[in-house]
Amino acid sequence: MLVVTTDAIPGYEIRHVIGEVVGVTAKTINAYAENIRYLNGTSNPDLFGLLERVRMQAIRRMWEAARRNGANAVVGMRFDHRPVTAAWNEICAYGTAVWVEGLRPAESESSGRHSIAA
Repeated sequence: MLVVTTDAIPGYEIRHVIGEVVGVTAKTINAYAENIRYLNGTSNPDLFGLLERVRMQAIRRMWEAARRNGANAVVGMRFDHRPVTAAWNEICAYGTAVWVEGLRPAESESSGRHSIAA
């Protein structure tokens, strides 16, 4: 499944808009549990991996929602976050689930797009 932040996918045409899809996960705000800073003041390099894993989990849940609704792509994907409690943040990936089909070479040329021969 294609997941893009753009509103269109070059070489594809959106045939059906299925609707908004959302993937939500949560992350603790506890700096001590995540060891954001070591005692010497340097950042914990594992923190960046944690942040990436949390975002990827939200994307995966959004992707699964799109698939369950019959989509083969998500366009306009974005992230959002908000505090849920004093200890937890919600991380949300959202976009528009769509059904796309690849353009045939004749359609690509007539729309100003060009295909590259392999």
